[in-house]
Amino acid sequence: MVSTKGRYALRIMVDLARSTGEEPLPLKEVAQHHEISGKYLEAIVKLLVQAGLVVGSRGKGGGYKLGRSAAEISILDILDATEGSLVPVSCLEGDASECPKAGKCITLPMWQGLNQVIQDYLSHISLEQLVQQAAERGLGSEMI
Repeated sequence: MVSTKGRYALRIMVDLARSTGEEPLPLKEVAQHHEISGKYLEAIVKLLVQAGLVVGSRGKGGGYKLGRSAAEISILDILDATEGSLVPVSCLEGDASECPKAGKCITLPMWQGLNQVIQDYLSHISLEQLVQQAAERGLGSEMI
């Protein structure tokens, strides 16, 4: 399940993608717009900055901008940065010890297939596409 952290990260990224001006978007505006704690958003943005998805500037007129174009950022990039892993079962975690029953596990191929579907699906949806689809439906980022 995607947590509030992942959902809020998507909201932030949609707002940044919609912010077409040269000026960075102040986090305070995003927090007020979505009625989300500023401190919680700061923690989320920190993860997005560490992943290179967002860049920040300090001081007067400071705020955040996308680290690269919205077309180059996948939804998987955003969720990986904030959620860590989206694997459906723990035995597929990258750092998980191999299960001693893996060679005889009847369900392992099914879980691997599901994981591949999730990864493929989310990696093929760009932030730009998400913003365009929302605009076509007349939706704002508060609906995420």
